[in-house]
Amino acid sequence: MFKQKEQIQNMVLSALLLAIGLVLPFLTGQIPEIGSALLPMHIPVLICGFICGWQWGLIVGLIMPLLRFLLFGFPPIYPNGIAMTFELATYGAVSGLLYSFFKKKTIGIYLSLITAMLVGRVVWGMVRVVLLGFSDTEVFTWAIFVADAFINAIPGIVLQIVLIPLLIMSINKITSYEKEFQ
Repeated sequence: MFKQKEQIQNMVLSALLLAIGLVLPFLTGQIPEIGSALLPMHIPVLICGFICGWQWGLIVGLIMPLLRFLLFGFPPIYPNGIAMTFELATYGAVSGLLYSFFKKKTIGIYLSLITAMLVGRVVWGMVRVVLLGFSDTEVFTWAIFVADAFINAIPGIVLQIVLIPLLIMSINKITSYEKEFQ
């Protein structure tokens, strides 16, 4: 009974985070200078991995860019949307897997988050190399990788490192209080 309740909770939370990830880019897009650099789709996927587990984070990460393209035509599916699909799936899976390994300790939040962000960006870069290897028009150099994955993403990286641990620690406090009163 408990396992079934937990699965239903994770499904509902994952759906909610997927919906937030579909809508959030519209809000951050209102900030022309740094809107897309805030990486709005990444945040709900990372949170999903933390609170629902790696399987749900992986699924939400896989679905979000593809569904957003189908619904709104953005991100462009080739090569951005496909590369983002692999990147976000990696974020969700790695954050959830590592966080469970660290037994949900506070330091584990930071280690899981930073590792997921690094591994996700490397996966994104590898997928871009493969996809653009089939293209005669675009080239994906080391400089482009560093610029797109790290330098242009600094606002989003900072936001994720500040916001996500605060949210996860708050959620952990709320759920621990909840368990005390059951």
